[in-house]
Amino acid sequence: MEFRHLRYFLALSEELHFGRAARRLSISQPPLSLNIRQLEESIGAKLFLRNSKEVRLTAAGRAFVPAARALLEQAAEAGRHAREVEQGFVGVLRVGFVSSMLFRGLPELLQGFQSQHPQLRVLVREMNSENQVVELVHGQLDVAFVHTTRVTREMSRLLFSSEPFVCCLPQGHALARVRKLAVRRLEGEPFVMFSRTASPDYYERVLSICTGAGFHPDVRHEARHWLSVVSLVAQGMGVALVPAALRRSGMPGATFVPIEASDVRSQAFCVWRAADDNAGLQALLETIRSAAEPGVESAPAGR
Repeated sequence: MEFRHLRYFLALSEELHFGRAARRLSISQPPLSLNIRQLEESIGAKLFLRNSKEVRLTAAGRAFVPAARALLEQAAEAGRHAREVEQGFVGVLRVGFVSSMLFRGLPELLQGFQSQHPQLRVLVREMNSENQVVELVHGQLDVAFVHTTRVTREMSRLLFSSEPFVCCLPQGHALARVRKLAVRRLEGEPFVMFSRTASPDYYERVLSICTGAGFHPDVRHEARHWLSVVSLVAQGMGVALVPAALRRSGMPGATFVPIEASDVRSQAFCVWRAADDNAGLQALLETIRSAAEPGVESAPAGR
């Protein structure tokens, strides 16, 4: 039995006419008749009753139809799987991310990509920017979402999102009802900061907003995750300047107030090894590019 026999059998079972089935298969009637006889001989059962007036499926033929379809579908699936392996669409993609990406559309982006490429396993790991860069260098991550522009020359970078900072305050704070906050009004307030060791870039950005307003923040607490920063503020431990995306965190007890115009932005970059031509990674990068804010992708950039 060959796959050709199954295709011919299914065409004839649907048309129940040798002439129409032959035209559908783009062959003449004699090869079709020959292949049906060969199939019946290999199975050891009569599949069709035919005479000069009609062609009908036998009971054996009717029973064989779903099995023949299943065999052809399995063969097609096996072929698709082999092509996907050849093209790199089977395997694992390891994605690193900083916590604020949870509120910048990353989960939805990855879910959509996974549904389009079910043969690829997408694994995500939360870690700070510097650790992600190290793991990219050593091939332990395929793509990273970071806050830093300090990457090696072997990496490519894409600006994924850029947004302003906002002030995070406890709900009962005197400034919580202000429509737009002048940063200088935070002078003397206890600050909760993103840890300098976890993300020196973010620490310096927040610091520059404060110094630009004419004061140095009174840093009382540091945390390694943005949600921890917001949680400490919600519990009355101080105030913080955080990326606007954190407004979607839904943290009870925390209020977010826009600040007066500042040139300092919260930026998230997608970073990957420039020489990595894995087809699965390239497909993911296309999805990321389509979701990214308009920006300029830089070629490999040094520290």
